[in-house]
Amino acid sequence: MVRAVGKEREPGGTQSVERALSLLDAFTPEHPERRVSELVEETGLGQSTVSRLVGALESYGFLAHDPRSGLYRIGPRVVGLSSLGLNQSPVFRQARQVAQNLAAALGLGANVAERDGARLFYLCHFEGHLAPRTFTMVGQGGPLHATGLGKALLSELPAAEIEALLGTTLPTYTPKTVSKLSELLDALEEVRSRGYATEVEELAFGRACVAAPVRDRSGRVLASLSVSGPLSALDLPNRQAELATRVIEQADQISTALGYSGISLAAQRP
Repeated sequence: MVRAVGKEREPGGTQSVERALSLLDAFTPEHPERRVSELVEETGLGQSTVSRLVGALESYGFLAHDPRSGLYRIGPRVVGLSSLGLNQSPVFRQARQVAQNLAAALGLGANVAERDGARLFYLCHFEGHLAPRTFTMVGQGGPLHATGLGKALLSELPAAEIEALLGTTLPTYTPKTVSKLSELLDALEEVRSRGYATEVEELAFGRACVAAPVRDRSGRVLASLSVSGPLSALDLPNRQAELATRVIEQADQISTALGYSGISLAAQRP
């Protein structure tokens, strides 16, 4: 079969879906708006293919277009689907009000996250007056080893599983980031012994958090809850025990609502 020079072959149905999803995946917190030319460069797809798919995504509301700037951004249909997904999550339904109340009571950020493979993603995020943000963390991801939320999520996984997920050399974000698997395993042992995790300038300078695991009916660590904010707001040298107690209590409240009766899988192991 002879193809016309300069003309792209129309892809099959599955391939079209994959290409459309790759376009949506090109929109990130760092690049929330894109031009067609940027999407071509980012995805490696041809100009005509990107233009055709972008037009289809816009017509269905998955992308929105600003005719003055020529920029595309995520459309209202995606926002609606994300809300639907959140509202179907048992953790979100049980944790949302708890996290909101915690943020209001402490004036700090309150966050709930689950694990997605080798990363975490935020289910809930509320700002306190001492830890304001101009954007939402919901739906964004983060590293497991460099966050209190992530350490709580990893805390009861076997060492071999953690190594399979993360490897033995871990990416660093600041000089305080744990960079070796052996160091992370030591940190997780401490999390298990005291019931909560901390992170102090391991992901970003000037910020810290205190996190505790959330368990499902079987006792498995399903999610984690944290309070976070600037170092000055958390004042960990003087308030760590107080904040840890509050976070553990609220994480336990969520766990109880999810059916947890107080016996973890770790405690059941011989």
